Amino acid sequence: MKRLVLTTLAAAACLYTSASSAVTPVPSGATIIIVNGDPAGVGFNDPTVVAPVGGNTGTTLGAQRLNAFQAAASKWGATLSSSVTIRVMATWAPLTCTSTSAVLGSAGATEVFSDFAGAPQAGAWYGKAQTAKLTGSDPDSTTADIRARFNVNLGNANCLPGTPFYLGLDNNHGSKIDLVTVLTHEFGHGLGFQTYTDGSTGEQLGGVPSIWDFYLKDSSTGKLWKDMSDSERAASSLKSGKLVWTGAITNNALAGVLQQGAPALTLISPASIAGSMQVGAASFGPALSSPGMTGEIMPVVDSGISTGLACNPLSAANAAAVSGKIALVDRGVCAFTIKAKNVQNAGAIGVIVADNAAGSPPPGLGGTDASVVIPAVRITLDDGIALKAALAKRTRLHSNVYANLGVNMALRAGADLQGRMQMFAPNPYQGGSSVSHFDTGAFPNQLMEPAINGDLTHEVTAPNDLSYSLLRDIGW
Repeated sequence: MKRLVLTTLAAAACLYTSASSAVTPVPSGATIIIVNGDPAGVGFNDPTVVAPVGGNTGTTLGAQRLNAFQAAASKWGATLSSSVTIRVMATWAPLTCTSTSAVLGSAGATEVFSDFAGAPQAGAWYGKAQTAKLTGSDPDSTTADIRARFNVNLGNANCLPGTPFYLGLDNNHGSKIDLVTVLTHEFGHGLGFQTYTDGSTGEQLGGVPSIWDFYLKDSSTGKLWKDMSDSERAASSLKSGKLVWTGAITNNALAGVLQQGAPALTLISPASIAGSMQVGAASFGPALSSPGMTGEIMPVVDSGISTGLACNPLSAANAAAVSGKIALVDRGVCAFTIKAKNVQNAGAIGVIVADNAAGSPPPGLGGTDASVVIPAVRITLDDGIALKAALAKRTRLHSNVYANLGVNMALRAGADLQGRMQMFAPNPYQGGSSVSHFDTGAFPNQLMEPAINGDLTHEVTAPNDLSYSLLRDIGW
């Protein structure tokens, strides 16, 4: 059996505290206990008197924090199956914070193991808690399974002031940040919802792929991460919409979880370019809908040979080209609403804004103008280049490139056309978020997206959520 330590834990005295510092385990499919690593007066030991809130009966700030941890542990404990106790070494500390952003917390496996007796997949890293579940014994009884750190300053001055953690257990968090939801998310990572491969460089930990990498595929190349070179993995981690999960349990379950229909620019013809492009929807104009708007695409060309800014009323030639068609324009110089209004005034039935800077997924189009009545979307720089290449053989009035601008009912929100869950692969790479989360296009929002959304439930199973389905794919 191979073993690697991922996290440097606090001193052993903090890991093994008195019995009173650990949450009493709840009878369930797995026993998860919280090991209190905080010093006196801090975090779980904060004696500040508080009133009970939202089913949390603790009467001190520390006790309420511990109860929230207990609730998240109980949710996963009731869901998982393991005969070995899972220990979470937890502390509260000042984490990165500003007046407008904050690191809420983090958690992950403390150690990984491969090639142990009974491993479902040879040559693959498994997190410590999952290794214990699969072997039926703790592979390192001196070390906790999961290390968790949470922001003790949240809500204070210069740390998202006025937005503290909500410590109630009923998800009635209002404008506050629901601690139980954040904890349930982070515990998911510690249980194995992550790759141990470095997505930014593509380098495998110790030259060994994670079990995660056996299910992660680049749909543009058809390769699984385990079979790629380092450079191929690094490139794949930036392909928003193209990085997908192949696990059968998740993909079979998503039809009962994700919404049918997703905003998209669906290219219909010619056949050589047919497919779906991700879009960022506009805050102005009509909302995208189904069956959407189908039309011929024509570019605006008012600066150079391929750039169409549409910041001024269109020339007669451009107006003739886009009238009755979906106009393609470039981002830059003027507001999105101005571009949309100018092509609308020229008779366009919709507008596509191609980004002028690399990045994915495409952000939405901001702005307000009630007089804009045509749909508008943004596509990435790369997709804009590909679309312009397809339009290069156009005549003055026709391109024969047809597309539907709307909600593609062949897609589920957060899945590709083959029904595979999409994973978070933005460009530029986001350390700590890229690859090891579901894509942000998933709807309803999923617990294991990179950001905690206010509409999340505390559930981890279908029909509400796909987190446990993915863990089952990797062997839980």
